[in-house]
Amino acid sequence: MKKFCLLTLALTAVFFGSTAVAQTQQGNLMVGSDITDLGFNFQKESTIFHFNLNPKLAYFIKDDLALGAYVNFGLQTTGGNGTNVDYAIGALARYYFRDPNVRKLEFSKRVRFFGEANVGFGGSNPANGASTNGVQLGIGPGLSYFITPNVALDALVKYDVIIGGGNSTTSHQLNLGLGFQIFLPTARARAIIREEQGKNP
Repeated sequence: MKKFCLLTLALTAVFFGSTAVAQTQQGNLMVGSDITDLGFNFQKESTIFHFNLNPKLAYFIKDDLALGAYVNFGLQTTGGNGTNVDYAIGALARYYFRDPNVRKLEFSKRVRFFGEANVGFGGSNPANGASTNGVQLGIGPGLSYFITPNVALDALVKYDVIIGGGNSTTSHQLNLGLGFQIFLPTARARAIIREEQGKNP
């Protein structure tokens, strides 16, 4: 019994130890979202609701390199003071670092550092103040922590700039995104889609 328990623990360690590498292999899908802001502020005559959602879908064209698309929508409403709206849509690239010097900084076998960049069309439109709509560019470093073989929690610091028209020709933002990503082999993703389609009348 003792040997069986030790063997189980060893297999579990190997399984989870390789998780952060296996899920970024060529042919896998990454789907998830960053949630950078969500909440309410209840105050008489000044109730505020705010959220920012950033869903993503990407495909690993080679080990550790995924290309895909993103959508971003942010909203803040303040009673009597109008609504602030941010939006974006475009393409993204994410690369999980293999450099030995970077990998030395990974404090757990479940952790992987990555860089992410995006290009698309977006806008920042506050109710009061300068608005900008045009080409959006973003880049920044991030960290994935694999809590299961297929699910990772993400933290991403990204610098975004929008260049275009409006009251202002440029808009600069530095954002901290917290969210999650699900990593699936393509065949498994197709099986899930077929399963869900079969449930529909």
